Amino acid sequence: MKTAVIGGGAAGFFLAVNLKEAMPEMAVTIFERSNRVLSKVAVSGGGRCNCTNTFADVRDLSVVYPRGHRLMKRLFKTFDYRDAYAWFERHGVPLVVQEDQCVFPVAQDSKTIIDCFLSLARRYQIEIRQGEKISSLTELSDYDFVAVTTGGSPTGEGLKWLAALGHELEPPVPSLFSLRVDNEGLCGLMGTVVNDVTVHLPGTKFRAEGPLLITHWGVSGPAILKLSSYAARHLAENGYKVSLSVNWLQSDEATVLSALTEMTIRQPQKQLSTFNPFGLSQRLWNHLLTETLGVRSQIRWSEMSRKDMNRLTNTLVNATYPVVGRAPFKDEFVTCGGVSLKSINPATLESRHVPHLYFAGEVLDIDGITGGFNFQAAWTTAYVVQQSIKNTLNGTS
Repeated sequence: MKTAVIGGGAAGFFLAVNLKEAMPEMAVTIFERSNRVLSKVAVSGGGRCNCTNTFADVRDLSVVYPRGHRLMKRLFKTFDYRDAYAWFERHGVPLVVQEDQCVFPVAQDSKTIIDCFLSLARRYQIEIRQGEKISSLTELSDYDFVAVTTGGSPTGEGLKWLAALGHELEPPVPSLFSLRVDNEGLCGLMGTVVNDVTVHLPGTKFRAEGPLLITHWGVSGPAILKLSSYAARHLAENGYKVSLSVNWLQSDEATVLSALTEMTIRQPQKQLSTFNPFGLSQRLWNHLLTETLGVRSQIRWSEMSRKDMNRLTNTLVNATYPVVGRAPFKDEFVTCGGVSLKSINPATLESRHVPHLYFAGEVLDIDGITGGFNFQAAWTTAYVVQQSIKNTLNGTS
């Protein structure tokens, strides 16, 4: 029996290795259109590979999987994050859990994951054919099973042959990206990190929390990446030109206004610019003061009028910036969209249109926020496909 795996990424290698472990007699070939395999693994997590998450802080999968959470909940009954953790440690990749529940190799190097897959591929004699683009099932007519693990297709070009087979497609758009902001003063604070902010798109339900990084082109960091995931389609539909609201303190107006009022009583002779009551960096604090009060940012706390305090409160909890596009670099790692979940059997991930054709990984309309959730989706869907093929051969599907 022979299986063709189309795609030499994380899901493709995980599927191929598990197929050989479950069915040593199965001949498995990985087809990769580029001349490199596992390239996304190499650069993920800043080169460290955030390979999964403990899910300890996750109460609802829809929070971490904006698309596909219901299917992921079902598939986790077969293979979840605990299984993935155990799998890597069992295969010689010790893992460590960070304080934020992200899981990385102890070596803090994605090469350990890549070396693990390549070593197992050699051991199990998995054939890897690079530089071969598959665009029709007729090219694989001598294979008994075909699994598509090609990852995201930003332009949708790589999905056309699947649409021709009858599969419904969800239009692909980028996810997990930084935002360009038209505010010279803010961008002048590049390198500044604020650990706890809330960001949202005014007039919508899209919001996210977490650290924010100010860059020379705008804003990035976990809070922004999560927001871009939640609002991927909304942002695309609006040409990435929207308003972004930032609550720099993760606090409400009444609490902040009360704190400002107290400062006018406790520290009346201190200058606003030299006495920051909220723990923000001095550069950011001065920027926010200038944005609010202009040349009056050097006044003393006793000189603050009620109107001044209301304006500063609004700046601290509801600063609004014009978004003028995505980051100038193509740094997004995830594509929202792909093969519609309506076109697959949710129990087996087999095509509803073509027998013995399966899908795993980002080619499906499943994507998660930053934090190891997308790799976990790759491991889970790949394992389920392996189980489905095995059950089909055993006559138990």
